[in-house]
Amino acid sequence: MSKACCNTQIYSHKTQLKFLKSFLPAIVSLLILIVGSILNSSDQSWFKGWIKFAYYIVAYIPVGFPVIKEAWESIKKGQFFSEFLLMSIATLGAFAIGEYPEGVTVMLFYSVGEALQDLAVSKAKNNIKSLLDQRPDSVTVVEKENLHVIPAKEVKAGSIIQLKPGEKLALDGQLLSEKALLDTSSLTGESAPQIKYKLDSVFAGMINLNTVIQVCVTSTYDHTKLSKILELVQSATSKKAPTELFIRKFAKIYTPMVVFLAISICFLPIFFTSDYQFKEWLYKALIFLVISCPCALVISIPLGYFGGIGAASRHGILFKGSSYLDKIAGIQNIVLDKTGTITEGSFKVQEVNINPKFNLSKIIQYVNAIENLSTHPIATAIKEYAGEVNMGISVQKVEEFPGMGIKAEIEEAEILVGNFKLLDKFNIYYDAENLNLRNTIIAIAYKNEFVGYISISDQIKADAAQTIKELIHLGIKVTMLSGDKSSVVKEVANALNIEEAYGNLYPEEKVKKLEEIINFKESVAFVGDGVNDAPALALSDVGIAMGGLGSDAAIEIADVVIQDDKPSKIPVAIKIGKKTKQIVWQNIILAFTIKIAVLILGAGGFANMWEAIFADVGVALLAIANAIRIQRMNF
Repeated sequence: MSKACCNTQIYSHKTQLKFLKSFLPAIVSLLILIVGSILNSSDQSWFKGWIKFAYYIVAYIPVGFPVIKEAWESIKKGQFFSEFLLMSIATLGAFAIGEYPEGVTVMLFYSVGEALQDLAVSKAKNNIKSLLDQRPDSVTVVEKENLHVIPAKEVKAGSIIQLKPGEKLALDGQLLSEKALLDTSSLTGESAPQIKYKLDSVFAGMINLNTVIQVCVTSTYDHTKLSKILELVQSATSKKAPTELFIRKFAKIYTPMVVFLAISICFLPIFFTSDYQFKEWLYKALIFLVISCPCALVISIPLGYFGGIGAASRHGILFKGSSYLDKIAGIQNIVLDKTGTITEGSFKVQEVNINPKFNLSKIIQYVNAIENLSTHPIATAIKEYAGEVNMGISVQKVEEFPGMGIKAEIEEAEILVGNFKLLDKFNIYYDAENLNLRNTIIAIAYKNEFVGYISISDQIKADAAQTIKELIHLGIKVTMLSGDKSSVVKEVANALNIEEAYGNLYPEEKVKKLEEIINFKESVAFVGDGVNDAPALALSDVGIAMGGLGSDAAIEIADVVIQDDKPSKIPVAIKIGKKTKQIVWQNIILAFTIKIAVLILGAGGFANMWEAIFADVGVALLAIANAIRIQRMNF
């Protein structure tokens, strides 16, 4: 059985246990309450007085004791007027006037609401944890030339680990091998993978591309980039949305006001009515107290935002706080980086332009044989295009010119493979005016004659076009900013139907462009992935980082992290923000409308404790059900 399958079964078992633990008190109380109702309806002569009272106390304790305990803990902290206190007063008051079933029922429904809230929050947290748990669970440690596979969490700083081609680095460290080709596109913001040399720093999340390498660990598992992301997102609830903050402040004023009004309803009529009956007015005060309890708002609104965070995490999007769900819902401008955000960040052959007088297949084989001597990412792109190297081709007298290319001999004839500076160096003539040189160019000369060129560029992500289309459909203006050359940026922008695009920009120039948009008093979200994008991410209203291999700076500064680097998640994040805000306001309107309606009925003497239970716990359950449904939605 696979590890993933085992983990799934363990998680399922834990979920079932948590579900049972959460609802067990309510189930016990419900069963006792049902039996009590049967005994009541059958007019059992013995089921009266203190026996009946003791029976319903037993039914009340499983659901009531935890709430009374919470009320007491709140009072000790100086928070006298909490929803726990309101529920305690209302239910104990019901017992005081002999309405035992009503007292148990109110607390039973309240307990179910709390359990549903806990499960919904737990589900959201588990979505976040499972999303982030993408690091290798184990690493290969080198000890005295022996290899041992051990859990990554047990690796200490100073240990030496070995990484095979295609493996992702689980820990930060220093490269011990002479050199390595690593996929670091999101860390650097550059199109091509990077060559790292001995003692260079390498970071968790980098992917080894070509040879076996060794790394000396400099940080433990819990201090890597992904651990920092997990901490940031799990503390998301500390950054409350304005609506959520308002409701919490409102509840602090509203709750004591309700208590004093209930006291007034109970005792003031003694001065205005001749046939005042304490039990009757206490019952009305308790009804008012239950109806007025702000449980539906206090529970469902934070849960609505947490549900939004959980739904986003299920789609590979990490919101660092509920406030950003509100902000992203109202975004008017999206400003995009190009490399690693809209493009793949890896080179692909786009065009092969060879003079017909030369054998195309033979020239490509020659170039592939020469580029095979290099670890440069351009060589990888050529190999992907041309296939396996023809080992029958003898490459001799190889000479490399840094920043230019390679000169060699094949079949006793000189061949140059590099950029046009290399051809200029050896006085090879070519007609520059008639060449369409928009991308990275590999120029080729053979037997002192210009043969042609191979055009290589960064490939646009498969979902980029649909992303831009959806953003425009949402009424959002899209702008692209990049440090890449303007011709490449314009070409990508035209392919994606982006009207405004700017290239050759340094980080400070990106910030200046953002400030120009902000000066129009419009909200802006910036999407980037590298260290060079950090200033723009910090300045924008909502900073969105591509976090698959994104730099620590970009991920820590950003407000939203897209874990799988897919730009199509940007409109998804906006839709989740809009839907979350919609659900929160639905709950606010629902709660106030029903409570006001039942309060009016109560004032007219048409509402009893059962209507009050619906106005409080029933509305809370409806609001919770409405809030958690966002986690099952597809966007």
